[in-house]
Amino acid sequence: MSTPDFAEFLRPTEFLDHDSPEVQDFVARSGAHEETTAARKAVRLYYAVRDGVDYEVYATSLERAALRASSVVRAGKGFCLHKSALYAAAVRSVGVPSRLVYADVRNHLASERLQRMVGGEVFHHGLVSVHLDGRWMRVTPVFNGLLCRLYGMTPLEFDGTTDSVYHPYDAQGARAMEFLTDYGDYADVPYELLLERMRAKHPGMFAAGAAISGSGSLADEAPVPAP
Repeated sequence: MSTPDFAEFLRPTEFLDHDSPEVQDFVARSGAHEETTAARKAVRLYYAVRDGVDYEVYATSLERAALRASSVVRAGKGFCLHKSALYAAAVRSVGVPSRLVYADVRNHLASERLQRMVGGEVFHHGLVSVHLDGRWMRVTPVFNGLLCRLYGMTPLEFDGTTDSVYHPYDAQGARAMEFLTDYGDYADVPYELLLERMRAKHPGMFAAGAAISGSGSLADEAPVPAP
């Protein structure tokens, strides 16, 4: 049996620029290089992205440059599209093949203000597929631990052996998220297609150009006050 060629899913790209100083420094600070297995490196980077980059929608940007992994490191914040790009780039830098995944999900856990801006409960969502131990698994290093607690969600974990995809139920057992449409996997951010989808699905999100509307933070709008 021939060995799969993962070169396409390991190389740096326009958006997954893991050869940049910013991404290399982020990976070094995560401690991933100290781990001895690919799975443990991927796990270490998962938590570095999940909790080290704030999940924020308001006043972010979907300009082409803003979705590059190096830009996400510099900004220190972003939502699923930004954080997934950073994670996909970071794991490639330690030899783990990655692809970007896009899907429509129904999310019952957003604030009322965000739902009005998005246009309802259906969000266009970004996550990552990584190749570990001979198979692809899907990973979502998006919702940081503090935000999850504020919105009554159990933080989504990843152990390097199984998918870490979404929260089907919140901490009280109520329905929290469900996948509706899967748009597949990509070796790099399909920028024009992604922006077209976002504008079509969420026109109310956009201010001028590719800037996202709003100010403040999702943490401020959470049902549980921040500590």
